[in-house]
Amino acid sequence: MASRYDSQMARSAGCRRSIPSAREGQEESRMDEREYFRRMGVKIEDIRIDYESLCLIQERHMLSIPFENLDIMSGRPVAITPEALHDKIVGRKRGGYCYELNGLLALMLQKVGFSVTLLSGRVWRRDGSWGPEFDHMALLVHLEEDYFVDVGFGDSARLPMRLTGEVVEDAGGAYRIMADSAPNTYLFQKRTEEGWSSTLQFTTTPRRLEDFSEMNHEQQTSPNSHFAQRRICSLAMPTGRITISGDTFIETNGTAKTTRQIKSDEELEQLLRSSFGLAKEK
Repeated sequence: MASRYDSQMARSAGCRRSIPSAREGQEESRMDEREYFRRMGVKIEDIRIDYESLCLIQERHMLSIPFENLDIMSGRPVAITPEALHDKIVGRKRGGYCYELNGLLALMLQKVGFSVTLLSGRVWRRDGSWGPEFDHMALLVHLEEDYFVDVGFGDSARLPMRLTGEVVEDAGGAYRIMADSAPNTYLFQKRTEEGWSSTLQFTTTPRRLEDFSEMNHEQQTSPNSHFAQRRICSLAMPTGRITISGDTFIETNGTAKTTRQIKSDEELEQLLRSSFGLAKEK
């Protein structure tokens, strides 16, 4: 179902840090970290550069900002410049996919004092191979230890993860990160009924935002990209997750799962607005 929402979207073209006022310059206004954290219910005055604050930010982000590809499905180009990321996620109250969600999170964490490295990941494919370099973006946040953070991988861990094999459990499942055979290479794994399943391979090599530009374009335009094939909008909930996949609405609550078909454009728009907080763009 190619919705009216899609077509209208296509036409739319321990320490504290003192945060400068948005009035101090146009750049500060465009990149307002206060509004970013306010969207997820976090007071910037309460943020400290520690593990507890990082946990709070990651979990609140995943409960507040959807993972979605609605722009791609509408044919609207997705840019990953800092200004474009901020305008979409903060200014227009939208979600995004990995380059957008993790890209802006990295910038905002850095603005309040965290040390962050962008990471390139390769997603496991159904044919048994890994995707190309820069297939996925994730973060490494440096505190007393290094922590893997990813708010752009759909049903992923909601808390920062050490690179030590320690298991992290939350409402979405159980996860761990294991060292791979190559140097500085790791596997993100989720526990399934069959055991531990590797879904992402990444290295700790530092990357820049612009390094992901080519793959960002590829993900939007390639007929082989799953982001260009099916509408996806997904948001973590306190005890589960809600997802729109194509024309299906899926709700999980613990081990219970319900699905129903979305039968009209009006129903889709109502779901996006009421369940995901996404207003129709003109």
